[in-house]
Amino acid sequence: MKENLKDKLATLPMEPGCYIMKDKNEKIIYVGKAKKLKNRVNQYFVGAHDFKTTKMVSLINDFEYIICDNEKEALILEFNLIKKHRPRYNIMFIDDKSYPYIKLSSDKYPMLSVVRDIKKNRNSKYFGPYPDAGAAYNTLKILRDLYPLRRCKTIPKKVCLYYHLGQCLGPCEFQIDESIFDEMVLKITKFLKGDVKDTIDELYKKMYEASDRLDFEKAKEYADSIKSINHVVDNIQVQKEDNIDRDVFAYFNDKGYISIQGFLVRSGKVIEREFKLNALYGEAEEEFVSFIIQYYENHLLPKELILPLNIDCNLISEVLDTKIIQPKNKGYRKNLIEMCINNAKNQLENKFEVAKRKSDEIELANNKLSDILGREISRVEIFDNSHTSGTFTVSAMVVYEDGLPLKKDYRIYKLHTQNSDVDSMKEVIYRRYFRVLNDNLKKCDLIIVDGGYNQIKAAKEIVDSLELDILVVGLVKDKNHSTNSLMDFHGEIYDINKNSPLFFLLTRMQDEVHRVAINYHRKLRSKAQTKSILDEIEGVGEVRKKELLKHFKSFKGIKEASIDELSQIVPLNVAKTIYSVIHDGVL
Repeated sequence: MKENLKDKLATLPMEPGCYIMKDKNEKIIYVGKAKKLKNRVNQYFVGAHDFKTTKMVSLINDFEYIICDNEKEALILEFNLIKKHRPRYNIMFIDDKSYPYIKLSSDKYPMLSVVRDIKKNRNSKYFGPYPDAGAAYNTLKILRDLYPLRRCKTIPKKVCLYYHLGQCLGPCEFQIDESIFDEMVLKITKFLKGDVKDTIDELYKKMYEASDRLDFEKAKEYADSIKSINHVVDNIQVQKEDNIDRDVFAYFNDKGYISIQGFLVRSGKVIEREFKLNALYGEAEEEFVSFIIQYYENHLLPKELILPLNIDCNLISEVLDTKIIQPKNKGYRKNLIEMCINNAKNQLENKFEVAKRKSDEIELANNKLSDILGREISRVEIFDNSHTSGTFTVSAMVVYEDGLPLKKDYRIYKLHTQNSDVDSMKEVIYRRYFRVLNDNLKKCDLIIVDGGYNQIKAAKEIVDSLELDILVVGLVKDKNHSTNSLMDFHGEIYDINKNSPLFFLLTRMQDEVHRVAINYHRKLRSKAQTKSILDEIEGVGEVRKKELLKHFKSFKGIKEASIDELSQIVPLNVAKTIYSVIHDGVL
C-alpha cells in the first residue's frame, strides 16, 4: 500500500459520508457511501478480495472523502457524484433506457401525448410504462380517434385541419362546455387504467352503424381498433390480486458479479421487466440500493415498491416517496419477490454457463487449428477482396486473436483498378506486411485468404519476398459454395468437420471479412455513382446535391423518386433534368 494512503486511512472519521477513489491521473474511478467512513474505506485495503476488486484497488492512487450529517445525505451525494463523474467501476444505470408513458395534461383543454420524460409536469397524469413506443402510440391513436381532445401544443387563434377531420372540438375558436372534456377525461382514465369494456362497447356500436351505412372501410377501422385494444391489454398474466401499480426488484450476487432483476406490474400483469448484470466492486446491498435510487431518477414511482427482506429499506423510504413492502409471509407479493430473485439467479448462472461454453468452444477451435497446421496459432489475419467488373476494387483485413475478433486492428484498402484477382491479392498483402515490418507492428501467426489456390500462392510469394515466417492458407468452398476445408500453398487440403467448433470459427471469420469488404465497396461505389451523375447535371451544385441526398437518403432513393417528388426539393426544371438524366441518360 502506498504511504500516502496509509496516512490518509489513519485520519478517516467514524462518520457517514462519501469516499471518492482516484487513479494516478487524478481521474475518479469509484464513488461510494458509508455509515462510517473509516471502517468502510479501510475494508478495501485489508483482507482478500476477488480479482476484479483487487484490480481496482491496485489502481487507487489517492482518495477523498466528504462528511455528511447522515446516511440519507450520503446516499443522495453518492448519486449526484456518480451522475456527474460516471466512474468506470461504479454500477451506473443513469441515462439508461426510459419507457414511454401516455401523458394526459391537466390544462383547461387537456391533450394526450406519448412522453418519456415524466419530470416536467407533475400535475399531469401519466399512464404506463408501455413495453415499447409502438404499443404506446397505438394506444394513443385509438384514444385520439375516439375522444377528440386538443391536438395542438400551443392553442392557435383559428381551428386547424384536426377540427375539419373531426379529431378536435376546436376550443381555440369555439366555446366548449367543460363537462364534455371532463367526461372524455374520465373515459380515457378508465381506459388507461385497464377498464376497456365501455370503450370496446362504443367501438362495436360505431362499427355496426358504419356497416349499416355501407361504409365498410370505416367499419373495418373500428374493427381494427377493437383488435388493437385487445392486443394492447393482452399482457403476461400473473396472479391478479388488485389494480395497484407496483414494481418488484431483487438481486443475486456470485463470483464477483451482481444480477438485478425487476418486474413492472400494472393492474396485476407483468408488462415489462428490467435486467442488469454488472461486475461488483462494492458491497452487493449497497450497489442494489444505489441502483434503486438511480432507477427512479428517470422512471415513475409506483404505488408499491416490493424489495427483498435483506435490504435495509429505511434509507430508501427516506429518499423515495412511495410505499415499500418486504413480504415475509406466503402470498401474492411473496411469490413476486421469489420469482424476481430466482430470475436474477438464473440470469447470472446462465451468463457464466454461456461464457464457459463459448470460451471452451473457442479454445477447442483454436487448438484444432494449431493441430492441423502443426504450429501454435494465436493471431489470425484474414483477407477478402471485392470489386465490380474490375472497378472499385477494395480489400478488407479482419483480425482474430485467440478466436475473438480484434476490431481495432481491422483495416480496409482501396486497390488499383483493372488488376487481376491475383495482382490485387499481391498488392494488399505487400501493403499490409511491408507496413508491419516498417512500423514494427505485431506480426500474425496465420494469414487466411478468401480465394483459390492462385491467391494463396500470390500471398505466399509476397510473404516470402519480405522474409516473414507466416503461414498462408485459403478457404476452400464445396460445389454449394459453402466453406468445408483449408488449403495450404502446397495445395494440400485439410477437411473441416461441419459440426466442429473450428468450422463455426472459420465461418464467422469469413462472414466478418466479407461483410467489411462489401460495406466498403458499396460505400465507394455509391459515392462515385452519385458524384458522377449529379455533378454533371446543370443546376445541381453542392448545396442541392446535399439536400437531395439528405431527403432521399441515397442515390437509389433519388433514382426512384418521381418528378413531383424531386420538385419538392429543387426547382421543377431541375427536377425534370435530373429525372431525364438518370432514366434516359440525356444531359
